[in-house]
Amino acid sequence: MFEEHQQIVLTEEIFGDDETQLKPGDAGAIVHLHPNKEALVVEFTTLGGDTVAIATVLPSQGRPVTSGDMTHARNMEIAV
Repeated sequence: MFEEHQQIVLTEEIFGDDETQLKPGDAGAIVHLHPNKEALVVEFTTLGGDTVAIATVLPSQGRPVTSGDMTHARNMEIAV
């Protein structure tokens, strides 16, 4: 179902590896698949390309991006 470099949308709130709060609807790109695809490592970025968080996501916590999805912006603090 999921492949590396695919974009996904969160379906529930999770926390990134650095405890950044991520919300349903946040989209990111899969950068690594754990063996047997039991978990995904996802990079979440701003629209400008800055990394907000890296998170380990279970397949049940996200879904593939579809052609019916639209962008929704919310401001995030970026660690420098």
